[in-house]
Amino acid sequence: GILDVQYDYDFIGRQISKEALLESGNLSIWRYLPLLPVHPDATIPPLAVGWTPLYPSRRLAKELGLNALWIKDDGRQPTASFKDRASAVAVVKAKEKGAEIITTASTGNAAAALSGLCASIQQANVIFVPETAPQAKIAQLLVFGSRVFLVKGTYDDAFDLCLKATKTYGWYNRNTAYNPYMTEGKKTAAYEICEQLGWNAPDRIFVSVGDGCIIGGLHKGLKDLAALGWIDKMPKLMGVQAAGSGYMYEAWKSNEDIHTKPPISAQTVADSISSELPRDRIKALAAVNETGGAFLSVEDNEILSAITQLARSTGVFAEPAGAAAYAGLIKAVAQNRVSKDDTVVVLNTGNGLKDVAGAMQAVDLAGTKPFRVK
Repeated sequence: GILDVQYDYDFIGRQISKEALLESGNLSIWRYLPLLPVHPDATIPPLAVGWTPLYPSRRLAKELGLNALWIKDDGRQPTASFKDRASAVAVVKAKEKGAEIITTASTGNAAAALSGLCASIQQANVIFVPETAPQAKIAQLLVFGSRVFLVKGTYDDAFDLCLKATKTYGWYNRNTAYNPYMTEGKKTAAYEICEQLGWNAPDRIFVSVGDGCIIGGLHKGLKDLAALGWIDKMPKLMGVQAAGSGYMYEAWKSNEDIHTKPPISAQTVADSISSELPRDRIKALAAVNETGGAFLSVEDNEILSAITQLARSTGVFAEPAGAAAYAGLIKAVAQNRVSKDDTVVVLNTGNGLKDVAGAMQAVDLAGTKPFRVK
């Protein structure tokens, strides 16, 4: 499993408070600096990461028979995905270590996040991504000036190659489910959700799951807040997987041993959550089981349909992995897993422009055509 960063909550509680945060003008993840594993005087990258909007969606709530539905839009991050949160912590920790080069493996978003954050502080970096990654994500890497290796294989192949390079050359490795500090960046979304709701924790949070790092990070953030006494209940975490990459869903549903369950063959339109062997599966399973949540499985067509439904009802344009969370909510409502009185948050993890081909499949599925005129 992946190590956990442990904190002295009594000490931290004397350094930060909900009341002090109301006065904070820092609208980024660094508003929570005492709860992050970096030196208080650390050099912070200039890009504004975090404090993404939390939109109420009365229209979708009404359609689904819910009283309160909120959309957390992390497509509004500097490089347009949730992964900026972890990468911001990565570049700070690498500086603390005096690292010359940072590396990561990714399906695209984590790589783009690291690439952009490194560019903001002129930090050398090396990126490994599958050659099948969406062109928009590869374009980001090249625009930011990273050294990019397109791997003739899967994400898991890229991950393993990145680990080998790290050990050979002594680079600082940002890989999630390997570097324990990445969870600490991702947990900040849970802080923001609860603070933006006036410290009234929601009943359920829906989030897509690939490697399991994001849902594990949310769980860590919620446990921090509970330890500080800032929230009075633990939201149920609802992990949504693509049916073509349903390792965690299958293991949870069948009560399989994730220590011995072998890799699966993963294939889905939602490349960001395609994983043959989720690297952070232990924390992901704990996040669902310890909060009384559930894993859900959605088909690719349900994911593509959710892209247009979400966009046309809220104006939030999600890539397939981000829309999967909303598709999961639709499925949960149909299965009576959600009460109409629940306050529900859906986390969009990436902007739709990350995967234009996926977006075009979504509009084709919706039957939307442009008019061609002279």
